[in-house]
Amino acid sequence: MRIVYYPDPVLQRRADAVDLAWDGLADFCASMLETMEAAQGVGLAGPQVGRALRLFVAAESAEAKDGDVFINPKIEPFGPIVTTEEGCLSLPGIRAEIARPEFVRAWWIDPGGGEHEAEFDGLLSRIVQHEYDHLDGVLFFERMLETDRLRIRPDLEGLADQYRGG
Repeated sequence: MRIVYYPDPVLQRRADAVDLAWDGLADFCASMLETMEAAQGVGLAGPQVGRALRLFVAAESAEAKDGDVFINPKIEPFGPIVTTEEGCLSLPGIRAEIARPEFVRAWWIDPGGGEHEAEFDGLLSRIVQHEYDHLDGVLFFERMLETDRLRIRPDLEGLADQYRGG
């Protein structure tokens, strides 16, 4: 799989629900985990590989074998706001402090059709919230402070130039 970069339009639209009867679902999810690991990321969402599907993978270790697949997830962030540095595989080289709730409650389906509910904190909470944003077409720079957005503007313009082939 190929990771798509900003400003690809698929990154900026709400993703569609996954059809659980899709024959290629298990293979797609396995490829997502492999792609995440190869890119040395800790999460990867469907839109980031050019598919506007409501699914993402996450692994604190960045290893596919430790990853979980979240299909058609719903989340409920809660708790105190914590600011931590984030980056994104679709926005290479860009990092910034992002404020998010410390905890998240999530409901999702796995590739086998099993339903799950769990609460996460720490890095996994942040990964789940970041990847869920991708499913709604929200990129992490949209959550930055205005001063950070101004700082990264040249980087975003550079990515846009590369996207256009310039």
